[in-house]
Formats: sequence, C-alpha cells, structure tokens
Amino acid sequence: MKFADPTTDFAFKKIFGSEDHKNVLIGFLNSILDLPAAIVDVTLANPYQVPKIAELKDTVLDVRATDQDGQHFIVEMQVQKDAAFAKRSLYYTAKSYVQQLGAGQHYSVLEKVYFVGVLNFSIFDNNKYITRHLILETETQQNLLADFEFTFIELPKFKKTLQALINDEDKWLYFLQNAEKLDNIPEPFQTPVFKEAFEIATQSIWNKNELEVYEYQQMQRMIRESAEATAKNEGWQKGLQEGLQEGRQEGWQEAQKTIARNLLDLLDDATIAQKTGLTPEQIKRLRS
Repeated sequence: MKFADPTTDFAFKKIFGSEDHKNVLIGFLNSILDLPAAIVDVTLANPYQVPKIAELKDTVLDVRATDQDGQHFIVEMQVQKDAAFAKRSLYYTAKSYVQQLGAGQHYSVLEKVYFVGVLNFSIFDNNKYITRHLILETETQQNLLADFEFTFIELPKFKKTLQALINDEDKWLYFLQNAEKLDNIPEPFQTPVFKEAFEIATQSIWNKNELEVYEYQQMQRMIRESAEATAKNEGWQKGLQEGLQEGRQEGWQEAQKTIARNLLDLLDDATIAQKTGLTPEQIKRLRS
C-alpha cells in the first residue's frame, strides 16, 4: 500500500478539502485548535477538484470552510520556505473577514476567522511545534478582540516517534510527516477518521489526472530542493559573501555556472543566460 505525501499541496487539499470526506477536516481542526465548542459540520468554500497542470501555478490549494456557527477557517499547507508567510497569513485572514460583509450589512454579522498554517519549515525562534497567536490587551492579557486567531504548525520541530504519540494532535502531525513512508496503517491510527485520511491518501485509488498532478508537484519539489542543495554545496552563499566583501567574483561565477549546468536540459541558451546572468557565449561553452 503506497500513501501520498500529505505535505504536497495537491495531496493536502485532496485529504482535507474533500466534500465527501468532511469528517477528516473536522477531526483535524477539533484536535489542533483550542475551540470553545467542537465543530460538528463544515461547509467547504472551495471543495477539492483536480487542477490542470498548465494552470497549477495560479491555483489556490488551501482549504476554506465555515462551521455550523458561521466561524471561518483557512487551512494552508506551505512547503517552500517563505519569509513573508506570517504577513500573508494576516492578509488572507483579514480578507476573509472583510468578504463576509455584504452591501448594507451591519458589522455585527462578522464571524471569527481561524487561520491554520501547516509549514514544512520553521519561522519562529523557539522549540514549540504548534503556536497560537491572538490579539491581547497588553496589561491584562485578555483576548478582547477575539475575531482573529492564528495557529502555526512547524513540522520540522515535531520529533515524536510512533510509540510516543499521546493524543490526536500528535497523530495528525505524525500523519503529515510520515504517511508517505508507511506501508500500512499503524495501530494507533485504527480509528474511523484516521483510517479515512489514510484511505484518501492511498495512491492506488487515485485516477490518472490526480496522479499526474501529484507527480508533477513532487517533481517540481525535487527540482527545487536539488537546485538549493547544489547551490549550497557548490559554495553559492560563500562565494556570494566573499565576492561582495572582498571584491572577488570567482565564487559568484561558479555558482552561476552550477545553476546553468542544471538548466541545460530544461531551457534554451537565451533563457538560461537571462536567469543566471551569464553570457550566451558562456552557456555555449558549458554545453560543449
């Protein structure tokens, strides 16, 4: 049995954003968030559908839902490190809040918005893998402006083994981190909601289009990670710093050539020259 990687944008949306499997999203949110009352039902604003590869860059693959009390939830999986992710989460949350209000409606109809960011990188300088952020009064620490709540899950900080899992929160994080590596559903996950999540992640039941989109995203991810690792190993950062500090450009030029070599089978000479800053003559020499 082969499970998909839930941290891939497409797989995440398929698992947590499906109209036919709302219990998975409900179980996840109830386990992760500190809610005053449990969610019993959700309405998905943008239910899962298979995007076209050609349009994938413009496709929003987050999960948006409203619960039985009218509260709004935005759940986003972010794989690629983004220094502006915290600001983007503020923007999305504020936008979702504003869009609730129709022409002529009173502000009293506005409902709370929860933003949940699942990150495959770290953004905060602490050891906590889940952090909750509220608007608090500075002296009393009261949450008087309660319509915004942000929860960030930094997966690299989660280190628990299968044997150390205590509650459903632990299980969801373990599922996100390790489902792709498993051959079967582990014993702690033999409950309806987790079995349903694993079933959705089973690639053998996916159709051709779903597999193509998933494999495309996995390929793009590997290319990006390979390029980052190559640049680092070849001294991109060291070369750039030395070139700027000491006036030497050798490290920078070597890094440019390394990136160019990785692009030779993917792009034409003119495009590679534009992306790397090398001359067309230098690209031709690399090809030969």
